[in-house]
Amino acid sequence: MKFNDLDARMRVFETSHDHCALPGLYLVARLDGRGFTRLTKEVHPFEAPFDERMRDYMAETTRHLLDCGFRMVYGFTQSDEISLLLHPTEDSFGRKLRKYTSVLAGEASAKFSLLLGNIGVFDCRISQLPRRQDVVDYFRWRQEDAARNSLNAHCYWLLRKQGRTVAEATAQVKGQRTATKHDLLFAHGINYNELPSWQKRGLGVYWEEYLKVGFNPHTQELVKTTRRRLALNLELPLGEAYAEFIQNLLSAAD
Repeated sequence: MKFNDLDARMRVFETSHDHCALPGLYLVARLDGRGFTRLTKEVHPFEAPFDERMRDYMAETTRHLLDCGFRMVYGFTQSDEISLLLHPTEDSFGRKLRKYTSVLAGEASAKFSLLLGNIGVFDCRISQLPRRQDVVDYFRWRQEDAARNSLNAHCYWLLRKQGRTVAEATAQVKGQRTATKHDLLFAHGINYNELPSWQKRGLGVYWEEYLKVGFNPHTQELVKTTRRRLALNLELPLGEAYAEFIQNLLSAAD
């Protein structure tokens, strides 16, 4: 069989399930670390429940993803997950979803592994959102998940450090009211409301414009130009203020 005939016959099996996102849909990619609990608590004993080194690795991985060849608007990371809002006009690879998921998972895994000095693997999925409000709701959802996970993690690891087993600590935290969890921490000298914002809300990475002053050797004058850079925000707003923050990013991308 000639190569061209063989290539045409076999390529069908590789591309028959290709799905492309429709124009006009907002795309949000969510990446999750695979086996990160063991990786960060056993293989690399980071401080529990939060470690600034892990925070910085996730922030740098998110920063890398916003500048790895796709047009991106916003990146949000909490715990071992990253959410990325692609620019509405992003059309690389004909908007083939398998390309986005495979490339982004590969980029994240490679960058994080280099930072950690060990293998760290991410998977990736894509949400196709029809309305701007769906995008806002998505990021509010992930931020609220960050808050819930953060409170549970602080309670769980407090109990573990007091000698409780995994099962005992899990059972004691499970099903408790939010106020009860706050009281548990406060009774042991931890005011949850005073903990760093990034532990409770996650952190954001996005593009911002700034003025750069340079010197023109031909005119012997100072000149100002507008440049773009990635900003890291460790103090994200909450609730409606966060919704407005996301809306402003979307408006800037129009």
